[in-house]
Amino acid sequence: MYKTFLIKYAEIAIKGKNRYIFEDALVKNIKYQLRNVDGSFEVRKESGRVYVETDGDYDYDETVATLSRIFGIVGICPVELHEDEGFDKLCEAVIEHINHVYKDKRFTFKVNARRARKNYPMTSMEINAAVGEKVLEAFPETRVDVHNPQVMINIEIRPMINIYSEEIPGPGGMPLGTAGKAMLLLSGGIDSPVAGYMIAKRGVVINATYFHAPPYTSERAKQKVVDLAKKVAKYSGRIKLHVVNFTDIQLAIYEKCPHDELTIIMRRYMMKIAEHFADEDKCLGLITGESIGQVASQTMQSLAATNEVCHMPVYRPLIAMDKNDIIDISNKIDTYETSILPYEDCCTIFVAKHPVTKPNINRIKKSEERLNDVIDELMKTAIDTTEVIMVDAE
Repeated sequence: MYKTFLIKYAEIAIKGKNRYIFEDALVKNIKYQLRNVDGSFEVRKESGRVYVETDGDYDYDETVATLSRIFGIVGICPVELHEDEGFDKLCEAVIEHINHVYKDKRFTFKVNARRARKNYPMTSMEINAAVGEKVLEAFPETRVDVHNPQVMINIEIRPMINIYSEEIPGPGGMPLGTAGKAMLLLSGGIDSPVAGYMIAKRGVVINATYFHAPPYTSERAKQKVVDLAKKVAKYSGRIKLHVVNFTDIQLAIYEKCPHDELTIIMRRYMMKIAEHFADEDKCLGLITGESIGQVASQTMQSLAATNEVCHMPVYRPLIAMDKNDIIDISNKIDTYETSILPYEDCCTIFVAKHPVTKPNINRIKKSEERLNDVIDELMKTAIDTTEVIMVDAE
């Protein structure tokens, strides 16, 4: 029965004179995400609201599922739009709405009217009382509960009168593309896909770099990361994924550097390479899935040692989160089951038995001097042979 969805946003409303930029970005993102959904859609904005209008048949469930993944949306309301033909017609429309939507009329309700058009002859409170009375007359089995109603009957007096009683939660956040671009260090683990999702939720476009180590890591490990990128892309849009062959650099570090420093030195070169591609792609920062104390390479001292090689800011959205909190989000965005597939990546192949947890940066730099005769050429080869994959949502 619904031909229109009322889209609600939150943070965008406080953007002052720049608000239209965020509204336009949200409209653009909605149009882009709906392009593969069955049906024909028109997206428009009107006085603090965005409307998605359908033309003809469409897939309701697929439409709602798609809208519920678009950052910037906090509520998706299947809405009925009516011409203003007087208060009696309004009451008839509300009663008809209830009759169609709710087979069982034994519920508590509240009428919540809002006058965006102030020239309407009744105040919001008057509409609430009068419409509530009409509903009780039409459906005696209903009851009013203004504190905790089972059904909220929303009436918005706009150029067209909006009637709706369902609000499907959206993901919140800011519209994609309103906060620049960043480079995600993406592995096959649980954390980095969640980190990418969380930064994208703030309006950041995501590119990604993955470090592959054949033959020590298999093509299935690489495909696992591509599959994770596809799942993140459902929210972030298309991801430009750089697949770096890191084997020779890892072997050189393994052969020439102290084994307790392997992970830190390896991470430092990963950051350098990821930053190279971030510079090329005009990114404004790097993103990692690190959390303080989770493993040896994520102590405060270790994070400082990896940061030291970067000129870009490094964003770590999971930095203070417990593992269970991260897993909850990974389940929510459907990456967890893919992340735990038993295909190891390069971070888990070359791991020291007793890694240093409080690395000294000067000592790390001294150890890296052992690579001076080979590292420049190895870095150049790794960068020159990088495979670029454009990943779209699955």
